[in-house]
Amino acid sequence: MSFKVEECGNTGVVKELFIEYSHIQGAESCFKSFDKELNDLAGFYQGGGLFVGYENGNPVACIALRKINEEKCEAKRLFIRPEHRGNGYARLMIHAMLDKARELGFREVSFTTKPSVMQVGYGLYQRMGFEEVAEEDGIVTMRMTL
Repeated sequence: MSFKVEECGNTGVVKELFIEYSHIQGAESCFKSFDKELNDLAGFYQGGGLFVGYENGNPVACIALRKINEEKCEAKRLFIRPEHRGNGYARLMIHAMLDKARELGFREVSFTTKPSVMQVGYGLYQRMGFEEVAEEDGIVTMRMTL
């Protein structure tokens, strides 16, 4: 099985994965202003990046990096298609995003997640060194210094 992460110029592939992700039961609150984001993915993630993970050439995973300011960025939309979970792809996606964040000169990356819905992701973020810095209405903000 071959898995490869690429920075993605084809926003159609990313859009398809983002929409699939938005249909996860309980994740609805993570998709505020989603239409605006989808309609201008290149603009929304300008100064950051969109990444797609391919298994044997097929898109099965995504993650995005959004610039907040010169020093801070936000990781968003980590998603692995359900039938491809359990292969370590999330960790590879996060590493690709962190490498890009460092390359762009960011000093801090944050993530928001909903542990009640995304328990596996939440545990992975903790194991990878993200620290919980805030929680509101079940949505947790995590941060890592680069």
